[in-house]
Order: sequence, then C-alpha cells, then structure tokens
Amino acid sequence: MRKAATAAVTAATVLVLAGGYAGLDAGGVVPGPLTTTPAPTAPALPTAPAATRPAQDPQAVLPALDPDAPRPDPAVLGGDLAPFLGDPALGAEVSASVRDALTGDDLLSDGVDVPRTPASVTKVLTAVAALRALGPTSRAATTVVDGATPDEVVLLAGGDVLLGAGAGNPDAVDGHAGLDDLAAATATKLLAAGRTAVAVRLDDSAFSGPTTSPGWGSGDVAAGFVAPIAPLAVDEGRLAAGETAPRDPDPALAAARTFAAALAAHGVQVLDPGGGVVRASAVPGAATIASVRSATTAEQVEFMLTTSDNTLAEVLARRVALATDRQGTFDDASRAVVDQIAALGLDVSGTALQGGSGLGRDTRIPARVVTDVLVLVAAGKHPELGSVAAGLPVAGVSGTLLDRYDQPDSAAAAGVVRAKTGTLTGVSSLAGYVRDTDGRLLAFAVMSDSVAPGGSASARRAQDRFATALLACGCR
Repeated sequence: MRKAATAAVTAATVLVLAGGYAGLDAGGVVPGPLTTTPAPTAPALPTAPAATRPAQDPQAVLPALDPDAPRPDPAVLGGDLAPFLGDPALGAEVSASVRDALTGDDLLSDGVDVPRTPASVTKVLTAVAALRALGPTSRAATTVVDGATPDEVVLLAGGDVLLGAGAGNPDAVDGHAGLDDLAAATATKLLAAGRTAVAVRLDDSAFSGPTTSPGWGSGDVAAGFVAPIAPLAVDEGRLAAGETAPRDPDPALAAARTFAAALAAHGVQVLDPGGGVVRASAVPGAATIASVRSATTAEQVEFMLTTSDNTLAEVLARRVALATDRQGTFDDASRAVVDQIAALGLDVSGTALQGGSGLGRDTRIPARVVTDVLVLVAAGKHPELGSVAAGLPVAGVSGTLLDRYDQPDSAAAAGVVRAKTGTLTGVSSLAGYVRDTDGRLLAFAVMSDSVAPGGSASARRAQDRFATALLACGCR
C-alpha cells in the first residue's frame, strides 16, 4: 500500500492521495485513482512533475512570473481580505503575509514579524535547507563494511529511513532501496571470499542525542505520527501496515535484524541468531562490501512536503546538521536549518525551531520568513530549490490538501492553490502560492496559533476561504 502511494507522489501526473490524521496534518497518503475531476474553471497551476529531475526549475511547476500581469493594489487587497482574517475561527492571534512572487513586494503585512507556532509549515524551511546543504542529487547510503574481525560485518546507517524490507523499487521514494538487495549483494561478496559465517553489527552513531523530542506529544510515536529518529529504518519503523501505524521504539536495530535475517536467507550463517545484532562502531576506513542508496534528496523533499512526513523531515534536518559540521541531534538540526535559510540572505529574526517537522510545540517562525522563502523559491535564481514548489500539495488534488477546497466558498481554488498545511492542537497554518484572477503569482502565509479547542476544522476552512479570496481578488 505505502509503495503504491510513493509511486503516486513521484509520477508525472498528480494522483489523488488521501491522508492526514486527527489533530495533526502530518500523516501520510493512501493510494487513490488518477484524478478525473474536470479542470477548475479558475486558472490552474500546471500538474506537478515528478521529482526525478533533481534541479527542477520552479517555473516548470509554478505559472510564469508575468511582469505584465496587473499588480494588486495593497490597499484594495488589504480591505478585501480583512473580513477573512477577522474570522473568529482563526482565533485572536493571526498573522498574514501576501507578497508579489515576482518582485517580492509586500501586498499585505499583518503581524508578519510575530513569531508564531507554524506546525508543519516548518517543513518548507527544512526542505530548503536540505536541498541547499545536501544538494538535490544527493542520496543516503546504507552500507555493509568489514568489521573489526574477519567474522564480523557492520551495517553502517547513513540516513535512509525509507528502506524496504525486500527488494528496492527504483521508481519509488519510500522503498527505493531494499534491505534484501543489500543482503543479497553482501552474501555474494562474502561467499566468494569464503566467508560463510559472520556476526552482524550495527553502527547507527551518525545521529546522537535523544531520539524523541520534548516538544512532541506523549502519544505521537504510539499513534504513528512520527518515529523515534534514527539514521536507519524500514518503512520509518512502522509495526503494521498503514500511515499511522505504531512505530518500533528502536527502528535502526529492528532494520538491522531484518538485514541479518535476509543475509541468512541468502546462504550466509549469521552468528548469534535470534536477534543477536549488537551495536558496534565501524572501523575507520573499513572496506565496503555492499551498499544501497535512497532516492535523491529532491525526491525525498517532494515526498516529505506532499505527505507532510514528520519522520522524514526530522531525518533530513539531522542530515543537514551533519553536512554542515554539526552533531546529529535535535538541537543541532534545528539550528542548522535556520542557518541555511540565513545563508540564502534572508532575515531569520524571530525564528527558532524545535526539530525540522513542526511537531515541536516550541517552534516559532514569523510569517514574513515563510513568504521570504516562498518568494526566493519562485524567483528561480536557486533552481536547486525547485522541488519545494513541486512538493507543495495542490488544493483538492494531492497530499494534505486533497480533502479540502470542496466547499462552495472555496471550490474555485481547487487545482489552483499550491500550499503547505500546518495543524496542531490550537494551531492552523497555510502557506504557498496562488495565481490571482489577473494572472499575478502571489506568495502567501496565514498563521493562527490561538485556535479554539476543537476548532481545527473550522480554522482550516477559514484559511481556505482566505486563499480563495486571494485568487479572486485582482484588487485594483
């Protein structure tokens, strides 16, 4: 099921994907049919391309930035949108930013410097940081190397938590690399060298510190919203089928045991059978026996944004930390992401992350920073960031916006709005792009962090109405 969903996200046509979970928007997707819904009557964004072109030009995803399209009058736009920002469903603490994607000019600035809890909108910053620090064509390797003695091999974790237990699927993101493929290649090498029995050791020391964040809810792992963060996992540590299946408390060790069982199935006797894999550091410079590699960072970023995958976001943030000479901890990852945004020349004042997914309740980002990032992506001067635009869910069509924009007061924006959602208890955010009725591409963010208890659905609908009004505005 999950492999089918992965293939859908990376297909050249947008598939209808169903996802989400109660209280948080960061669930995943389940397979769905190709959308047969007629094209929206409003000007629609082009279909999102696959993330297999690692340095996508945002212009391949977003409408062209037409300098001749009429520019909204900020005074008119502000007046037209004020009633939507005053919707009681959004609560008393609301920030809104609307920017001209071509010029970066402010069209609406309401509380844009106030640091707010953004929930999963945080993933937009994580995505940009990963593409900048790691490069869109980079891949995470899972490698088997010689151990300290001839009768040992070490499984070296390199940051792939989307491994398949069986054969890899080169057309997928989740399950792109397979542990059975790694075991088969390892067995071939070992047996050819006359090594018929080995002990399997695990080196997952790339990440350090706590595997869960104090900012997460106490039940988030058990509820399947996120896994303990490790540099190795099969299907992100899920213990059963389904996006929100409970997670293994030690995903890396569970993956290593899966590898050991597969190695035995390929004819190599595994010493200390029955789950006897233990942790041990790889010897520096140890010879590589076999290796498999994940989908590209660009593909993973697109997948992470579309499905709002918390675990993958946290892993990408830690990989950013390691790539920038920090430790692989939550704190280092949080600072590394912000540093990468600042290195692009953006003002990150007021920004403080608690992890890369947005699950951390102490994360704070001003709306101004979010639209700064969106304008930078749309401008096309950093083509390595193109997968950020490609990964944003499309209203009524994909990811966490699939089941939204189906009400009479928002249906006109179906297929047009491309945005990242963010939902926690008391928090609702929406940030992305819309081309208005005059053809001007606008970047926007609307963030609320005082939503009334039980009011998440109403807040989301209010933000959908805001984006729909922005589409229809023209505002001249």
